Amino acid sequence: MATSIALLADGVYGPCSRRQVFSKFCVVGGISESTSSDKGRIRRLRTGAVVSSEPIGVTAESVIKKEEILVPKIVERGSSDEKYSIVETSAGSRETTLLIDDTYYKTDSVKDYLDLSKDLVRPDGGPIRWFCPVECGDPVKDAPLLLFLPGTDGTGLGLITHHRALGRMFEVRCMHIPIFDRTPFEGLVKFVEEMVQSEHKLCPNRPIYLVGDSFGGCLALAVAARNPTIDLVLILSNPATSFPKSPLWPFLPLLESIPDQLHIAVPYLLSMVMGDPVKMALVDVEDQLPLVDSINQLSENLVLADIIPKETLLWKLKLLKSASSYTNSRLHAVKADVLVLASGKDNLLPSRDEAERLWHILSNCKVRYFKDNGHTLLMEDGIHLATIIKSTSMYRRSRRFDYVMDYLPPTLSEFRKVYDGDYGWFQQAVSPVMLSTLKDGSIVRGLAGIPEEGPVLLVGYHMLMGLEMYPLVGEFLRQKNVLIRGLAHPMLFSRKMENARTEPSSVENIKLFGAVPVTPTNFFRLLSTKSFVLLYPGGAREALHRKGEAYKLFWPAQSEFVRMAARFGATIVPFAAVGEDDVAELVIDYNDQMSFPVTRQWIEEFNENAIKLRAGASGEVENEALHLPGLLPKVPGRFYYYFGKPIETSTGLTDKEEAHSLYLHIKSDVERMFEYLRKKRDEDPYRSIVQRSIFQATWGSDGEIPTFEL
Repeated sequence: MATSIALLADGVYGPCSRRQVFSKFCVVGGISESTSSDKGRIRRLRTGAVVSSEPIGVTAESVIKKEEILVPKIVERGSSDEKYSIVETSAGSRETTLLIDDTYYKTDSVKDYLDLSKDLVRPDGGPIRWFCPVECGDPVKDAPLLLFLPGTDGTGLGLITHHRALGRMFEVRCMHIPIFDRTPFEGLVKFVEEMVQSEHKLCPNRPIYLVGDSFGGCLALAVAARNPTIDLVLILSNPATSFPKSPLWPFLPLLESIPDQLHIAVPYLLSMVMGDPVKMALVDVEDQLPLVDSINQLSENLVLADIIPKETLLWKLKLLKSASSYTNSRLHAVKADVLVLASGKDNLLPSRDEAERLWHILSNCKVRYFKDNGHTLLMEDGIHLATIIKSTSMYRRSRRFDYVMDYLPPTLSEFRKVYDGDYGWFQQAVSPVMLSTLKDGSIVRGLAGIPEEGPVLLVGYHMLMGLEMYPLVGEFLRQKNVLIRGLAHPMLFSRKMENARTEPSSVENIKLFGAVPVTPTNFFRLLSTKSFVLLYPGGAREALHRKGEAYKLFWPAQSEFVRMAARFGATIVPFAAVGEDDVAELVIDYNDQMSFPVTRQWIEEFNENAIKLRAGASGEVENEALHLPGLLPKVPGRFYYYFGKPIETSTGLTDKEEAHSLYLHIKSDVERMFEYLRKKRDEDPYRSIVQRSIFQATWGSDGEIPTFEL
């Protein structure tokens, strides 16, 4: 494999006008050196330098939260300056900060893909190569390498809608297979393998990600099977290992006889390039456009080009046949971590059934099922690959996944999707009231009484089904710019919660917003990094309480967290939350379900191998059987949170009796706050959603809704 690196330039890639389009990319490997008069910048990669034609200004500040850096962008069709918000270190690598504003990014669309593909498919006489999308920018410190392996189009542009988001997390390189290249499948495997092996020698303790789209999924699995000792993470989008079961398979001989005049219709029929055309086109349609403008923009994005010539398409289909055969015979040798993304409306491949097959064959496999998406999943509206990787705990920067050090906070768009989109209705329905206590003991509305710096340990009551968590985490982000790291039950992170048709769920949002399994090690590491930690001593028993047990604490008899907090001088903030009885009524609890043979058997089987956090504990707290209670929704009332006076601990607190005394004080403080909130909420004229709706209709929805007098 050639190691020289060059800018896309005249003499190698064709006309100068095309170079302007390709100024977004730089190429690594497989090309002889060439010169260019463009003034660019050099970004250092492990294998050398990458030349870009985009001059980018960078500040020297150690942290930038709201600053914007303008980056002039050379685009053939014309463009305006783009805005970047970067966190810069002295070494030049971006570090993470809370809610990095990624909302001003211009998301490339399927139209950009088609426009760029027109030029990429032109014959250039060059070999297979890697290119780095310059728009990916600089990743976080110690970022792993991500290699994108394309589908049958071979352009390497299949991640075009994800470049900026992935660029924060990875060093991104994309594989480009020239349109008239006829390298057999084994040759392509060796090409990818050479890159993987060379990168592994440079950074043996860092994982390498292979993102394979359809045909690229076969490539990724084949490379993993041939290199079981290299730390690989595979992200497979509708992998073509199921190609022999494709509806297209019986018609392969007929495609050779299709007249050239009809070939332009083939991309439509195959869905190989366009998958679900409407969802792909929607990527670039602005949410707030009038209906007529939205339709016009949608129609523009649906314009198809003749990307793959007939001869190349026939070759690609034969390549798919050999790729699926080669890969399926070696699946038993794959030891890598695998995440399969499967579409429910894939008309080209039986991706749903194939995901189930791979889930059973591969030892370290997860599946995420998208029932309403088509074959070209990665280019469809609503699919955010970076978010999927983070929320499935697949992102790591070393050999072993570290819940603390490998965690990347959510971006602003991820926050808005969850809190203004998916769960915006719930936030609106419960209209949380936050009260905190200042150092002088006075109670104020808002979170002014919460310390500004960690480590801080929030200790409180777990509502039924954990209903209080979403508003709690959201308000800390809105009011304090603080991300709470919750200690959650390990079952939420176990393979027992996975199956071959697992769809994205609220559990993944919990992981996205920083939850970690509750273990002494994770507790220790979070406090050592001065995090804001959320702990529920009552755990699952409290969150799955029985009828008549609302607002009852199920804390263990012995203190579990005081001395750990004191070891780091953490500030402990006790809190209470009420309102579960205002939004739902518990109609079927654990005792009810255990009285029916069918539900009793399900609960016993589910908990048979479950992790017992309170094993050996005395009293009711040990009975933490996991189950799903039956709830009857009510006309929503309101949630109220009361954070007590912060308790500063000393590293000298080692005496067990002293620690236990403080533990009992915290518990009684929470019970006292319960009584305060339950009494005061009766005085709130806006406890009912009806009254709150009238207030917002009168005074607008942006203002803070009043509550009881403090």
